[in-house]
Amino acid sequence: MNKLITIFVTTLLAGCSIVGEAGVESAPYKLLKADKDKETETKIEIREYQSMVLVSTSMDDDGRNSAFRRLFNYIAGDNSGQREIAMTAPVYMGNDAASGEGMKISMTAPVFMNSDVASSGGANVMSFVMPDSFTYDSTPIPNNPKVKVSEVKNYKVAAITFSWTLSDSNVKKHTNILLDYLKQNDFTVTGKPYTAAYNGPMTLPMYRKNEVLIPIQ
Repeated sequence: MNKLITIFVTTLLAGCSIVGEAGVESAPYKLLKADKDKETETKIEIREYQSMVLVSTSMDDDGRNSAFRRLFNYIAGDNSGQREIAMTAPVYMGNDAASGEGMKISMTAPVFMNSDVASSGGANVMSFVMPDSFTYDSTPIPNNPKVKVSEVKNYKVAAITFSWTLSDSNVKKHTNILLDYLKQNDFTVTGKPYTAAYNGPMTLPMYRKNEVLIPIQ
């Protein structure tokens, strides 16, 4: 996680906020149920992501550092349309190869980590969510074969939201709270837990938004 944070810091200092709160689109979902853990009062939601286009890459080969770099290179123009995204927040596309006109694009939160959202295989991947204006067909094809575009439809998850950092202990604590909640409420788990980050490291820890998500039936 430290290496990934270093990349986030470097990027933010260069003027680019990838997953900051202010002015950043969040992946839309249908809220099926809102609840709280009885002991900790931690927010828990049952959601359905009706449609998401993801750009993903494996973290198994070279770790989070390289995975983040490949995804960042993709949104910076390493794709079939050579579409460049300026380092601002919101992010702007420099030139549309098809029309020659500038195109504004707000990058979407969160960044998913630790499990392949697009399949039940539980692969160790990192994913960027494309803005809602993109469809699977309109999303540029990655030049790097290690970067894949996928689409998720009618994807049901349980999510627990918490602050501070995505340290192993903090993630484990909230994963266990969420698993206990699902067991107590008779939900069927269909996949491995994974994490979602909404803020860069310039955000004070107590104001950060993190999540653990677990696929359910």
